[in-house]
Amino acid sequence: MYVIGNFFIAAGQVIGMVLSLYVYVVIARALISWVNPDPYNPIVQFLNRITEPVLRPIQKAIPPMGGLDLSPLILIFGIYFVKMFAVTTLVQFGYNLSGGGAVGM
Repeated sequence: MYVIGNFFIAAGQVIGMVLSLYVYVVIARALISWVNPDPYNPIVQFLNRITEPVLRPIQKAIPPMGGLDLSPLILIFGIYFVKMFAVTTLVQFGYNLSGGGAVGM
């Protein structure tokens, strides 16, 4: 059971790191959108490609308010919710399987 518990702990921590990195990508895209970026810039293209599939449904559900796009903020709140709920649950499940107690992230 230790191996399975350690797997869940490691998976939860890696997922948490990936989600944290994605928050920074969303923030970078939001900051770049405030200026008029060159659409042919590889960094701008990368940021758009990696965030557009997640932001588009939010943008369709919540239209811009006075020209202000709140979809990155809503996405960041959603990511933090997933980190606090799902990732913490996964890590605690791993600790319980490996014989340890509950641990907060």
